Amino acid sequence: MKLHTLKPATGSVKTRKRVGRGQGSGRGGTSTRGHKGAQSRSGYSKKLGFEGGQMPLQRRVPKFGFKPLNKTVYKPINLSDLQVLSEKVEGNVVNIEVLRANGLIAKRDQVKILGKGELTATLEVSAHAFSKSAKEAIEKAGGKVNIL
Repeated sequence: MKLHTLKPATGSVKTRKRVGRGQGSGRGGTSTRGHKGAQSRSGYSKKLGFEGGQMPLQRRVPKFGFKPLNKTVYKPINLSDLQVLSEKVEGNVVNIEVLRANGLIAKRDQVKILGKGELTATLEVSAHAFSKSAKEAIEKAGGKVNIL
């Protein structure tokens, strides 16, 4: 084996289609583009979503409403979750770090405490938001509410 005798594996390299090189090539004349029309011209590119003049899907489907870009999405935590957590964790402080350590929220989650379930433990709860019923239930149980 010598460097000048090396060849690629058979079938791994295709010869490129040489277009517009005269009638003898078999691809002269229209150069495989067909006859006339926009697609036969140089510089042609169809619009994104163009469907040949038919009303495109993006315009056929009705649009309504809007999505606010800076909407804050809260991760809901119920009072029943706090009750279970109070039995697991020593101390009566429940904050973002405690919720994260117990796998209830992810790193960047904003938390809202909701009033589903019962709370008997006296807790000092810190969260980004509270529902009215949750706030009342925590304070009724002798706890404290801190809004972050």
